[in-house]
Amino acid sequence: MSEASNEAVIPAEAAQAGGSSDTAPWRVRHLEIWLPIIIVTLDQLTKFLVRATVPLYSTVTVIPGFMNITHVLNTGAAFGILNTSDFPFKTVVIAVIATAALMGVGMYAASLSHHQFLARAGLALIIGGAAGNLIDRITAGSVVDFVDVYWGAYHFWAFNVADSAISVGVTIMILDMLGAGTHVSKTV
Repeated sequence: MSEASNEAVIPAEAAQAGGSSDTAPWRVRHLEIWLPIIIVTLDQLTKFLVRATVPLYSTVTVIPGFMNITHVLNTGAAFGILNTSDFPFKTVVIAVIATAALMGVGMYAASLSHHQFLARAGLALIIGGAAGNLIDRITAGSVVDFVDVYWGAYHFWAFNVADSAISVGVTIMILDMLGAGTHVSKTV
């Protein structure tokens, strides 16, 4: 078989596998690349602005009785878990666990097929959020949280853009697992 014949076979095999001869594997993953980059950029930009304009533990009212910008640091994990705990190498332990989780989510995202858009979008948001907070943990030893939502005396945990992306991503993943977005025709 000549080289020209081999080239003709490869595109047909790629088409049967769901790809095309002009689509490299990385091209199919635009969502998984660009959405996390956008999330990390927005997260780091908003944290920079808060650090630069709102002194630590200070508050700026955004919507009276509902939302403030409050500059706080989270040395713990999600929702302030372990924030008040202190143990040797706490920052390193949390960063290693976050890195392992990020790698696991990334490997799972890479295994999804192109048509699983909801799951891919949810995982891309989770990856972007996890990466945004991991950058803070590695560079500063804590995460800047600043969105303070409250009702009366009840305050939700302060959060940031990365936390929001993770929460939305998890919600999308749950919806995907429950079958949202699947269009299966039913016959009678």
